[in-house]
Amino acid sequence: MGKSQGVGIFALGAYVPRRVVSNDELAQLVDTSDGWIKHHLGIHTRYIAADDETSSDLGLQALQEACRSARIGLSDVDLLICGTYTPDHLTPSLASAILRKAGLEDAAGFDVHSGGCPGGVFALDVGTQYVQSGRYRTVAIVLADVSSKIVDWEDRRTCVIMGDGAACYLLRSCRSGTGIVSTSLRSHPAGYYSAYVPAGGRELPVSAEVLARREQYFTMTGREVREFALTRVPQQIRELVEENGMELDDIDLFITHQANQKIVHKIMEALGQPIEKTFTNCEKFGNTASASVPLAVWEAAEQGYLRAGSLIVTAAFGSGLNYGATLMRWCEPGDFFDPAL
Repeated sequence: MGKSQGVGIFALGAYVPRRVVSNDELAQLVDTSDGWIKHHLGIHTRYIAADDETSSDLGLQALQEACRSARIGLSDVDLLICGTYTPDHLTPSLASAILRKAGLEDAAGFDVHSGGCPGGVFALDVGTQYVQSGRYRTVAIVLADVSSKIVDWEDRRTCVIMGDGAACYLLRSCRSGTGIVSTSLRSHPAGYYSAYVPAGGRELPVSAEVLARREQYFTMTGREVREFALTRVPQQIRELVEENGMELDDIDLFITHQANQKIVHKIMEALGQPIEKTFTNCEKFGNTASASVPLAVWEAAEQGYLRAGSLIVTAAFGSGLNYGATLMRWCEPGDFFDPAL
């Protein structure tokens, strides 16, 4: 692909499970209340996967929806890149599981393990490089997590926040000056233990003693993650915009990781930007981990927030502590080189 061409998102897809869990239902499990969750987190409901529903099931649905939206077949996907922290198995990859269920034998697939929530930016950037290289024409980025299967439903610090979901970006080359403009990826490894799953890896294999201590579940030091997000994420966004010769006021929409509504609004406050220039859906979906940013982008597009030429910044942060931000100019169908689009 020539240097005069860019890479854009030409279709989106999303999927959430059927079961909706209210704050009142959670209040029957842990010491909390609907009022407390709404006031402190801005979350009203979340969607929870069925017992037999896995990340690959959700991811396949999102991929299929994106292909329907693009009016292409699954077989048109050349490369599938996934982001997740709840794969069906430690190995093979989630991408392989989705390819198997989709019946795709000719496409390649692998996972980008960036710590769950940051995947919406990290995996997108990896896919962008493959389209830019000219090696692949159609790249699918699927972000899917079933956090409900790894959170401790007796731990009110995490179970009230998380939800399950999946989303998909389909990427193709587009006209220069449109699509993905620039991406910034960073890590803060000093916060490695701020959000992690203690057991299940090779450092601490699962055992009867581990299960008794409930160390097989996701744990998070909320204050550390919040302070990290409210300092480093606004700084990264500001630098990304300035490095591309723009000002924050030039950006039409900011979509950040849907950790909770309060954090999203505080990031906007730190940027000195009005709340009206962001979009949130964590109120109904909760924190969907890797699916968080693309799920918000999908719904923002569905509701008409994203128009051709709009300047958008997406930002994600989470375990690692990894964080990333992407600046893009939203494409219209005529920006892509495939006449069928």
